Amino acid sequence: MNTVLLIEDNEMNRDMLSRRLERKGYRIITAEDGRQGVDLAEEMLPDLILMDLSLPVLDGWEATRLLKSSAHTKHIPVIALTAHAMTDDEEKAYQAGCDDFDTKPVVLERLLEKMKAALEKERA
Repeated sequence: MNTVLLIEDNEMNRDMLSRRLERKGYRIITAEDGRQGVDLAEEMLPDLILMDLSLPVLDGWEATRLLKSSAHTKHIPVIALTAHAMTDDEEKAYQAGCDDFDTKPVVLERLLEKMKAALEKERA
């Protein structure tokens, strides 16, 4: 079973996506802000991280940069999630080190495909 760290500050989004992913067989760990997310990633070493970009304390771009600059966590795929579907947001996410990018509201089947691809790439 793959472990996914969901870093999302909106409680309703966090709960809904957690339940949907758990029903698909993922083990979910959640964080409410970027700092907590980085700390949990370092402690738990999840298989994949779903990173909201608009986060309190430490935004998703900076949290991703920290994770990708650490030898301990740089191998973990990060998929950015954002309601701000601007081209420059996507580019900024990739520059920060995100492995993929998806928009909110989440389309579960599309996100699951991106998660599967990121996990397969990591295993290769």
